[in-house]
Amino acid sequence: MFKQFKAALAATALTFGAAGAAMADDHMMVEDIHFLIPGGAGGGWDGTARGTGEALTKSGIVGQATYENMSGGGGGKAIAHLIETSDPGTLMVNSTPIVIRSLQGVFPQSFRDLTPIAGTIGDYGAMVVHKDSKYENMEALLADYANDPSSIAIGGGSVAGSMDHLIAALVMKNAGANPMDVKYIPYDAGGKAMAGLLSGEIAALTTGFGEAIELARQDEVNILCVTATERLASAPDTPTCDEAGSPGTEFINWRGFFAAPGLNDDTKAKYIAALEAMYDAEEWATVRDRNGWVDIYNADSDFIAFLEKQEEEISGLMSELGFL
Repeated sequence: MFKQFKAALAATALTFGAAGAAMADDHMMVEDIHFLIPGGAGGGWDGTARGTGEALTKSGIVGQATYENMSGGGGGKAIAHLIETSDPGTLMVNSTPIVIRSLQGVFPQSFRDLTPIAGTIGDYGAMVVHKDSKYENMEALLADYANDPSSIAIGGGSVAGSMDHLIAALVMKNAGANPMDVKYIPYDAGGKAMAGLLSGEIAALTTGFGEAIELARQDEVNILCVTATERLASAPDTPTCDEAGSPGTEFINWRGFFAAPGLNDDTKAKYIAALEAMYDAEEWATVRDRNGWVDIYNADSDFIAFLEKQEEEISGLMSELGFL
């Protein structure tokens, strides 16, 4: 199933720095973009919006970028705000959870109530522990889980039944354990979940690889496995979950951007062109490589077709795991 997701995210192009001024007006495509972020600081949405804005402005493709964090309702507050205001100058970042939470009824809207612009990156999932954890490898964690699932609190930066929870359940299911036994601790945003791991509130964390890689480089956390089919060039010593005792596990979370409903075709075309041009910029390569992201480009009708397919496939998996 997730191999199909990866195929749909066919390759074509994080830092938290402030947006810079345009470097060259002669290739500026959009003057201003206001990025709406449905979660708190430090999470994957926040990093994706700010990293994208940085690359766009430093490369001169966009003149100025501003950012607004709007947590609440599992992302529903920001979606409702975008629909209500219908601001053509705003792009909202989102990802796989917009599909998952719509299926669960966490909020009444879906991607169909917005204007999908483009999917822009992919980020694999990761199982992460504190650097001083007794779990030196995934096999040890799986052994304890098999003996007593309730002894291992696994956190995530989103609500129960969400993507982080789904990844944990998928890893356990493919390891031959009961995925419904996962003791999942939800946090509001990835930054808070990582803080919970570092403070010892939870034993492990499921999160995006891009959210964990820098802390792993700083020797603050250990990444036990990544939900890719092959080891990543940015972390060659980190095993895949398939290697580490969860056969067949693969999950890649797309991230991309949506505009308000009813956006006019000219403005939509400018956003699509700007994001496509970003992949050729050195500034984007710097942002992307630092975070271990996968380049994708799924725009307009192709993006909508991908979302419809993912909705169908995730619905099946969530039903199988008892989340629907």
